[in-house]
Amino acid sequence: MIPKATVTLTVAAHILLRDHLFPGDGKEAAAILICSRTPGPRLRLLVRDVLLVPHDECNRRTEHGLTWPGQCIEAAIDAAESEGLTLILVHSHPSGYPEFSTTDDDSDQVIMPCILEALGDMHGSAVMLPDGSMIARIYHRSGGVYPVDLVSMADGDLHYWWRDKPDRMLRPMAFTSDMTAELSRLTACVIGVSGTGSIMAEQACRLGFGRVLGIDHDHVEHKNLNRILNTNLADAKDKRAKVHAFSNRANGYRQSDYFTPIEANLFSRKAVLAAAQADVIYCCVDTYRGRMLADRLATSFLLPLFDVGVAIPTRQNGTELAIAEVTGRIDYVRPGGSSLADRGVYTPATLQAEALAESDPDAHAAQVGAGYIEGLPEQAPSVITLNMHAASTCMMEFIARAYPFRHEKNSNYARTRFMLAEGLEEYEPEASFPYKESPLLARGDMEPLLGLPSLSQEEI
Repeated sequence: MIPKATVTLTVAAHILLRDHLFPGDGKEAAAILICSRTPGPRLRLLVRDVLLVPHDECNRRTEHGLTWPGQCIEAAIDAAESEGLTLILVHSHPSGYPEFSTTDDDSDQVIMPCILEALGDMHGSAVMLPDGSMIARIYHRSGGVYPVDLVSMADGDLHYWWRDKPDRMLRPMAFTSDMTAELSRLTACVIGVSGTGSIMAEQACRLGFGRVLGIDHDHVEHKNLNRILNTNLADAKDKRAKVHAFSNRANGYRQSDYFTPIEANLFSRKAVLAAAQADVIYCCVDTYRGRMLADRLATSFLLPLFDVGVAIPTRQNGTELAIAEVTGRIDYVRPGGSSLADRGVYTPATLQAEALAESDPDAHAAQVGAGYIEGLPEQAPSVITLNMHAASTCMMEFIARAYPFRHEKNSNYARTRFMLAEGLEEYEPEASFPYKESPLLARGDMEPLLGLPSLSQEEI
């Protein structure tokens, strides 16, 4: 079952929490999470800030309980009030007790009504265990108490701590039915369901993701039938939307529909609201602006992002063009880590040039290559094998992080680049890229979405 309520935090927030909550004295400690939310029906709370409760400000700290200092809760209420943010009171269980205790219940019954009275809506409490896993619950102003189904964090590895899983740190083994069972609870979003994207979406469907969202505004043409999976002549003749052509076949794989076609421009509010419901994003677009938006989605909604691209650079061989290389690139971007912009995948100059191409193609024609094969305006390139290679490498990158099987740390594989002509595959670690802190981190549903005025509620 797809989780109804989740909490997501960055690795930096998790490290800060764990170091503070387990100071080594065997006693409980406390902190307060200030969270934004994603827009849309699914409740995803995004940890934006962590307020550490000083150990010596708790009147009582024991192995099985503590007293919350009122001044710290008041400070958290002040910090959350102006933007309507959500508070989660989190404390540790040094003993490793994996559930909320009766002491926790009694404490919440005293504190939560005060927070709900001050801020309204919904707020929560959480527990961190010595192994770093977490459980949480939400209190509604109406009086209901609901469990948080999933607490997640994206580091070099992807961590999923399920509320109903007794041993939360035990991962399913890669490529097993246990992996498929967990994937059935997750939602994947594929941005661009065309040459590479249709293969990514096909893999997500066949692997068993519980829900797959496909975002694309384009329509099927005869020239791309040789590389877009699940399309046929009728789709091209009717100029059917790529996402609907894919949906018509993919939803026949199971007894109930699970692939959701989002026929929309990526820079539309409809597309952004859909992507916000996902647990992971696969970016399969061929524009710099598209990658820039995927970057913003991942940062604002704390989503792991896998970006894939292919290219066939050419060289002049006498009077003819020859293939210089057949290459692909896969970048894994974690929230709070280096972005695609930090890595130079796009720059202000490339974004500006692309905008020029859209507004004045003739003036820009001499500055860019055409299509997959640089410098060759091939209308129907036979690149499905290259696309499959890149898409498979990209999906394997996800599996390696959610269900680790590598002999080395996944942090060594922030970028993978393959060069088929030379027979090479290169990797770059996260540490090799610069990192610039983004004001969009955990922005959530703050308007305008993603910090883009064009996505403002008022503009729709």
